[in-house]
Amino acid sequence: MGVLKRIASDRVLQITAVIACFSLFLARPRLADIHFSTLWSVLGMLTLIQVFEYLHVLDMAAYHLTSHAKDSRQLTWLFMALAFFSGMFLTNDITVLTLVPLYLRIARKHTLPQVLPVSLIGMTANLGSAATPFGNPHNIFLVSHFVVAPLTFFRWSIPLALVSILFLFALSMFVRPHPVPTIPVMDIRIAPRPFIFALSVALLIFLGVFKIVPPYVGTIAAILLALGVEPHIMGHVDYALVLTFVLFFIVVSNISQVNLISTVLSSLEGDHLSVYLSALGVSQFISNVPTTILLARFTGHAQALIYGSNLGGLGTLVASMANLLTFKQYCAESDGNPRRFLVGFLSVNSFALVVMGSIGWVLLNLVV
Repeated sequence: MGVLKRIASDRVLQITAVIACFSLFLARPRLADIHFSTLWSVLGMLTLIQVFEYLHVLDMAAYHLTSHAKDSRQLTWLFMALAFFSGMFLTNDITVLTLVPLYLRIARKHTLPQVLPVSLIGMTANLGSAATPFGNPHNIFLVSHFVVAPLTFFRWSIPLALVSILFLFALSMFVRPHPVPTIPVMDIRIAPRPFIFALSVALLIFLGVFKIVPPYVGTIAAILLALGVEPHIMGHVDYALVLTFVLFFIVVSNISQVNLISTVLSSLEGDHLSVYLSALGVSQFISNVPTTILLARFTGHAQALIYGSNLGGLGTLVASMANLLTFKQYCAESDGNPRRFLVGFLSVNSFALVVMGSIGWVLLNLVV
């Protein structure tokens, strides 16, 4: 019952369900438009993430890193480094949900800066998740939809990741270096055997994303692993996100069958620049996941859409689910003013959108 209640109460799923119902007045969805390979990979990834969370992988890394910070700037660097790399493998959402509350608890206890460091942690999780095909659920879809080879994807993503690191480091220099007392390391241990199995399953899911093995193989392995480690893990999987993807596919399928809409969107997505700018812009209003699924139907410019949808997660609160989660965690854990945080968060993210959006366009024309 708890699982069904969480699914039913998911706001994004509710909104998508309403849109999907209205789209049924335009046409009926075609089964061929439902990307089952994407759904398998997303479900496998979400299951594996819950296994890693149960094993406290991120918690252990965070506590060990923070014990070495001498001031708030170094502490922010360590959290950003962990956010970037965990975003690559555990998605930006899980990274934000784990690291933002942990940083805020430390910041509250030692009266450290909160607005800029938390904004940077959320932004870093977004940019880090863009570096791998499974860091973002929409990357899984894009790799599957455009049949992007592993080497091709990383040839595109690595330059963007390197530039992102330099940009984020520059921003972090504005964090004031308040002294931080020695933070004791919590005694968190990871069971080695389940962790090794989890890494093996991660490899299967990776191979499934690129269709080197059938996508369902990694998903079944992830479910079996979760059941073997702790059956209750399956009750925490974000099934609402999987259902949201199904509804996105239905909406796009119905819309694409309307000749006028199909013609207009096709004409707007004819070159790299229009696809890239469309992805950046539309993401600010409807989030980068539905933007990706909608635009992918009308263009063949995979690299432009990958760059645009990932960088489109910067900017507004709704541009990425991780942005909303960052704000939500701040409101729940901080003793500061949420309105002040929102102004600071949007200012930093808007600046990042302009700068990284410009850099992304340059890279798009250099890295082919």
